[in-house]
Amino acid sequence: MSADTTRLSAPADQDRWQTWRKSPALARAADVLVVLIAASLPWSTTAPSIFVGLFLLAVTPTIDWPDYARRLARPACALPVAILLLALTGMLWSDGAWADRLHAIKPAAKLVLIPPLLYHFSRSDRGAWVGLAFLVSCAVLAVVSWTVMLEPAWKLTATASPGVPVKNYIDQSQEFTLCAFALALPALTFWRGERAVATAACLALILLFVTNMVFVASARTALLCIAVLLALFAWKHLSRRAALILLAATVAATALAWTTSSYLRQRIADIAIEYRHGHEDISRASTAQRLTYWRKSLHAFAEAPLIGHGTGSIKRQFERAATADSNLDAEIVSNPHNQTLNVAVQWGLLGVVLLYALWIAHLRLFLGDGPAAWIGLVIVVQNITSSLLNSHLFDFHEGWMYVLGVGVAGGTVLKGTAGQS
Repeated sequence: MSADTTRLSAPADQDRWQTWRKSPALARAADVLVVLIAASLPWSTTAPSIFVGLFLLAVTPTIDWPDYARRLARPACALPVAILLLALTGMLWSDGAWADRLHAIKPAAKLVLIPPLLYHFSRSDRGAWVGLAFLVSCAVLAVVSWTVMLEPAWKLTATASPGVPVKNYIDQSQEFTLCAFALALPALTFWRGERAVATAACLALILLFVTNMVFVASARTALLCIAVLLALFAWKHLSRRAALILLAATVAATALAWTTSSYLRQRIADIAIEYRHGHEDISRASTAQRLTYWRKSLHAFAEAPLIGHGTGSIKRQFERAATADSNLDAEIVSNPHNQTLNVAVQWGLLGVVLLYALWIAHLRLFLGDGPAAWIGLVIVVQNITSSLLNSHLFDFHEGWMYVLGVGVAGGTVLKGTAGQS
């Protein structure tokens, strides 16, 4: 091929690439795939993983890489990547088995989907589709949950809890909590705009989710999240007088739930039972287990406070700390059920600083007004709160709720900000 032919073909190839990159069909396919991730997440673990891979294939050709690189330097995008890099390098000094080291990469790896989601939805007008898909899917799940509570034979999988058709009651409760509070601001907005039908629809869905947690299946972590998110909603969106009315209504609703739901009373009473008898009966040891895990994790952190014991080292630390004093003391786990301790044992203070920097950067992203900012704020605050009692940023279901929510809502907020500037 001659030099002239080469020079002529180069611009043509570049033009074809630009046309491909700006293809509306690819952008639309990426939107649809994220909608499918959101719709399938309450029901499956396999389907969302497949759709994530297809989304990356669809969105990658549409990226303007110089622009993407500039955005990647911002904390909201850079910190998820930094945590993954720390997890990868942490394998070098880990004292855990190689299988444990490799397995521990997966929880951090999903965080790197946040930057492409932020980038894509800062250019897309379809972020609301994703939220609506998740809401509808969870509403269907709530109806099915009530159904299998009344008719257990209709369960879709062999779950451990009544009224939980798929997965587990912790995941289900986190989904319903998110949906209920995501609807709180639209309900308030419709009410102030005197749109009675829309207000009633939002309140009916909120009631569907909340009553399910009161009477069917609830995680106590979700109950803590509800209290925190109620305070956040009052602080962010209500006047002092309206906040006092909400407080009175919450007290009345809590009293009504307590007197009418034997299930809720039992869930709360079990805390003391689990604490007292956890060492004798590990099947009823949820509270005692957490306290034991935290004590052992703090001891492991104190042994290597700066950079921790390395990626995938938690199981090894529990093996070293195991004693024969009781079944609980002999238990060996790879999850201390606290996000900060999960990070601290593996990567020390360096990891903890990155973790809290990540949460702060994403909180700052959602300090503005509007539905997308409110939903993003709910997602981040819910994750921070639930991570006091679980490792929810690294757990599959709650972790993907965080990644998807921050990416889509954050991108929508960035798009609105860009449009105003």
